[in-house]
Amino acid sequence: MKKWFRYTCAGLVLVTALSIGLSGQAFDAGAEQLKRTNILELQEMPVTITPDGGKLLLSDSPEMVPAYGIMYQDTVRGDVRLFFHHVNATPEPGKIIVLLVNEGEQEANVVLKQRGISGPDLNYLEVGKAAQLDYLTRKDFELICVPAKGTILLDSSLDSTVVDQNMLVNGIYDFTMDQPVKVVTMMLPVDADPAKFLAEAEVLPADSQRLRGTFDGMDRIIAMKGAYNPKEDGAVVITLADNKKDRFLAGTDATDGSRTINYGNYGVVYRLYIPSYHDQNLSVYLNPRGGEFAGGLNTQFRHQQVNTVATPYDKLFFGSDSRTDFAHLGDFTGGQSLWLTFSPPGASNLPVKVILIPNMNY
Repeated sequence: MKKWFRYTCAGLVLVTALSIGLSGQAFDAGAEQLKRTNILELQEMPVTITPDGGKLLLSDSPEMVPAYGIMYQDTVRGDVRLFFHHVNATPEPGKIIVLLVNEGEQEANVVLKQRGISGPDLNYLEVGKAAQLDYLTRKDFELICVPAKGTILLDSSLDSTVVDQNMLVNGIYDFTMDQPVKVVTMMLPVDADPAKFLAEAEVLPADSQRLRGTFDGMDRIIAMKGAYNPKEDGAVVITLADNKKDRFLAGTDATDGSRTINYGNYGVVYRLYIPSYHDQNLSVYLNPRGGEFAGGLNTQFRHQQVNTVATPYDKLFFGSDSRTDFAHLGDFTGGQSLWLTFSPPGASNLPVKVILIPNMNY
């Protein structure tokens, strides 16, 4: 996974630079301008935030799994996203899997539509970034049939993946189901049979962060209320995942019925629409505000031109200094359709700010 991740990131640097016509000078000019700017004093662009999509299952507690057992489970139907993020905190090797359990009388059809998986590895930021980039770039359909009163693995590769002590595995899966199916994330011994282990397994207690639960609205559509006018507006920002302008999801921990909050909105996919004046050009940056950050996002320009941008693309992570760390997402002609697809990556810190600045030279 390390080797694949490094190769992919190198490729992303090349693709991004060629597709938006960057020059080193243009990039440095924008970054230097932002370094001289107090980002917290910039105008916040008014937006509307609309929840969308089906249910999000978040399995991130206990993050440091202290024993074999079930980390999270719930019975759901329809469109679902599962985001799991777990470390084997035992001295013994194990495997972290996702099991689909059909307790009904009819066969259940599960269509797996999109996925991202990374780990096991000891570098948690690298795992979170690689899973995010995998999710953004890999779209493949797979039909999984879960027999009545039966079980099946959501991803068979996890059953043969050994997770040693202190190693992290991060997975993101989008799927839809035509019948109610129980989705179970659990850690078990390497040689254990998942179905047999499940019959005796217990739900592990949540840790102090309680980052697990079922949440409505796995996607968010964010639309600016007016077009961005670079000449008049100057540099502006849109803040994501700060729990003030953009609230964290509230849901229910299905293992005990308690209320839970998704601090950071992990697993939520944002679709941000940026309209702009047709006779002016703009540059877009990402600025982490909460600390170390390693992820990626997609830009979709003129409806068809899609680029995956590693954030940052020149090193593993940034955000140690929120005043000077910026990831250049691209330079764009004004008046054209521009969408950003973003999701908080595992192991990274939130919030982030999307920054729009005028680009008179593009």
